[in-house]
Amino acid sequence: MAEAIATGGGHLVPLADAEALVWAAPRDPDALRAALHENPELAWVQLPFAGIETFVDLVDDDRVWTCGKGVYAEPVAELALSLALAGLRNVGDYARATQWQRPRGRNLIGANVTVLGGGGITEHLLRLLAPFDCHVTVVRNRVADMEGADDVLEPDRYVDALAGADVVFLALALTPETEGMISRSELEQMSPHAWIVNVARGRHIVTDDLVWALQEGVIGGAALDVTDPEPLPPDHPLWSLPNCIITPHVGNTPEMAVPLLSERISHNVRRFAAGEPLVGPVHVDLGY
Repeated sequence: MAEAIATGGGHLVPLADAEALVWAAPRDPDALRAALHENPELAWVQLPFAGIETFVDLVDDDRVWTCGKGVYAEPVAELALSLALAGLRNVGDYARATQWQRPRGRNLIGANVTVLGGGGITEHLLRLLAPFDCHVTVVRNRVADMEGADDVLEPDRYVDALAGADVVFLALALTPETEGMISRSELEQMSPHAWIVNVARGRHIVTDDLVWALQEGVIGGAALDVTDPEPLPPDHPLWSLPNCIITPHVGNTPEMAVPLLSERISHNVRRFAAGEPLVGPVHVDLGY
């Protein structure tokens, strides 16, 4: 981060002399709260991740806030596609097997796909899905045409978009409105063969309801890069379910994240110095 600030033309100074703060401790909101209290003149705060739920109670209108929104969208979209293909083609169950199995699996080619969320991850995912000739429905806050989407629906119609989908991707921000949005009643609306892929936040899904749906065959399976709780305890039933694939929140790894976040920091430092709008703004009213 220090190198990225310098590359953008900025100078590292003691916090008491700073105009802006690039925050590097994503799990320490108390330290950031203290820093803001002691230095109320800070005009801009850059947060490292796209999700800001840890800091949402600190975000205000007194200064400009930016986050990692869009920074990691491409690698996360790549993982989302990988998980969907692995689920539909039964790769997870085959990988656990100790003997030859009967053939199982469905095509992503020509599938009905629903994506909850319309941000950067979805934009990249739509491009990755293009060769598969899917029928794609996107549910997002602000309804607008998206290249690669056949239908774009309002948020209050997200349950309608679950029915008939072969794959449902979760790629949206965690807010009070989206927490627990996939529970038993929503899972019951999905097709028995459908897979749900979550690369957003674990708390979008009610975990106990998902376990029930997987055990009872209500849906085909779940591929989760995020869970609730997280990390998932070693004895949790999700680990042992043959129709569940779990990756340890690796939508972007340090090898991917460092150059991507560095580029964003440098870019925003240049824009801040020039008095230009910053990239990745936090919308205080929306909470992301």
